[in-house]
Amino acid sequence: MKAVVTVIGRDTVGILAKVASVCAAHNANILDVTQSVLSEMFTMIMVLDISGLNSSFADLHDALDRLGGEIGMKILTMHEDIFNSMHRI
Repeated sequence: MKAVVTVIGRDTVGILAKVASVCAAHNANILDVTQSVLSEMFTMIMVLDISGLNSSFADLHDALDRLGGEIGMKILTMHEDIFNSMHRI
């Protein structure tokens, strides 16, 4: 099972490290990550392997959402089933 995480907000030091720390705490493995800074706006997309989570997907989702609020970023976490359904033609 996989999840897609998107992060958007003003660029600051340590965003990737903070998001990765939350993922590691829930035993979510980062499979792929891409990030970019556009006119001081940070964007990142991560693909996680969530098959080995040590908590529920909802717990991971909530932890990343809380982190977003703490660091002034918008963090969206979507299970691959939802992501695939939204992008199916």
